[in-house]
Amino acid sequence: MSRLVDEVEIPGVKPGKRRSGGREARRAMRATPLARSESPVRPGMSSDNYRALSQNDMERIHEAALTILEDLGMGQPIDSCIEVCTAVGAEYGEDGRLRFPRALVMDTVKNAARNFTLHGQTPTHDLELSGNKVHFGTAGAAVHMVDVERREYRDSVLTDLYDAARIVETLDNVHFFQRPLVARDISEPLDLDINTLYASVKGTTKHVGTSITLGENVGPCLELLYMLAGGEEAFRNRPFVSNSNCFVVPPLKFAEDACQVLENCVRGGLPVLLLSAGQAGATAPAAIAGAVVQAVAEVLAGLVYVNAIKKGHPAIFGTWPFVSDLRTGAMSGGSGEQALLSAACAQMSHFYDLPGGAAAGIADSKLPDVQAGYEKGITNVMAGLSGLNMVYEAAGMHASLLGFSLESLIIDNDMLGQCLRCVRGLEVTDETLSIASIMDVCTNGPGHYLGHEQTLSLMQTEYIYPHIGDRTSPKEWAEKGRPDIIETAIAEKNRILSSIYPAHVSAETDAAIRKQFDIQLPE
Repeated sequence: MSRLVDEVEIPGVKPGKRRSGGREARRAMRATPLARSESPVRPGMSSDNYRALSQNDMERIHEAALTILEDLGMGQPIDSCIEVCTAVGAEYGEDGRLRFPRALVMDTVKNAARNFTLHGQTPTHDLELSGNKVHFGTAGAAVHMVDVERREYRDSVLTDLYDAARIVETLDNVHFFQRPLVARDISEPLDLDINTLYASVKGTTKHVGTSITLGENVGPCLELLYMLAGGEEAFRNRPFVSNSNCFVVPPLKFAEDACQVLENCVRGGLPVLLLSAGQAGATAPAAIAGAVVQAVAEVLAGLVYVNAIKKGHPAIFGTWPFVSDLRTGAMSGGSGEQALLSAACAQMSHFYDLPGGAAAGIADSKLPDVQAGYEKGITNVMAGLSGLNMVYEAAGMHASLLGFSLESLIIDNDMLGQCLRCVRGLEVTDETLSIASIMDVCTNGPGHYLGHEQTLSLMQTEYIYPHIGDRTSPKEWAEKGRPDIIETAIAEKNRILSSIYPAHVSAETDAAIRKQFDIQLPE
């Protein structure tokens, strides 16, 4: 925008004939910070401009999912799952499968939690999950960090997780922080769960999502959260951490450890992401519609499970199927098929009027390159245009979730800004139709809109500008030393990590937590 407004030549208009003071006014406008409500993009904007499924398609998927749950059900339920689910009307068969009658499923959907808030540690980062409001964030379990300067992969460690959280704290278009990588320098499950949780919460004031390995580890994690919140009641009133729970092993089997975690988290006050992550062509049908059906069925079963434990408990409808490259069986998270799957899953959550979450932004590319850009952009914008409430894995991911890049976090923030601008769409009003402005420019003005009152009034609220993306002319770019976006992202990463240390966890609380738990994050 700066080059367009400040430097581009307009036919018939000499440089010296522009309106006096226009450039300085534009520079002052760009330097003035905006309130979030006036920003061109912000968390929770709504969209349903893209619809992969017709109404009839959604009804058929719904009916297929109900048939599967009623006739086939879920395998390998643990005893406590059988107990709570049969108490509300599920049926446990001699074949060891737990079946869910249609009436039970639909009664659960009717009474399930909707229009709830995922809280940040500060209210400015609260996320309202209702309607078609869209939020982008991180997620995943990468076991490697991408070293972009050496073009190598290395094992991810705890300090990488803390650094990722600190970077996310500074990124306007990454709205929540779900653990995106595994601290491979910690081997004991309890130590891993506690340190993952603490590094994430200490690094950002945004809402945090995390996994917990074993049911017995939930208690200590809750103790930690209650300490951070200032007491159990305070946390239950504003739970700023949610549990990402893979309660199902596709196809259609319960996961024992995750189910024990799920029950303890629900009783302990953590919102849950009910995550079904089948892989089309491997652990889910190769037909894209069939993969959606299976995911919907599995998550509906999880919804009954949660509401049987505690009616109305906050649960995100996490239909999260992935895609296989059918030539090799390898995951293909950056594919057009993945974009369609996530968009269709967004529609199914809206079909039930439930808060929905799915994956997008997963690059198969190993580095933040052109391939990564088109893979991330396509999947994220389609998820956003479908009105997906929670878009997980939207930033930083590479190698089909095996690698995570701090530089990509920063680059992807720019990309997500453009996706959010598409989500917002355009407003057609008497004012935006611009009849008066067109007449003014054509009859009274210089024949162009640069420096016009309407242009100045809209340049900050109607347009979004990249933070590190380059829009200079080739001449300016050469004068700056021909930088590329990765070099710029490296410099920005180093700036953030050398200067941003969130201090929302007090020294007293930090000391008390370190006394009670084996916190391995350096002080």
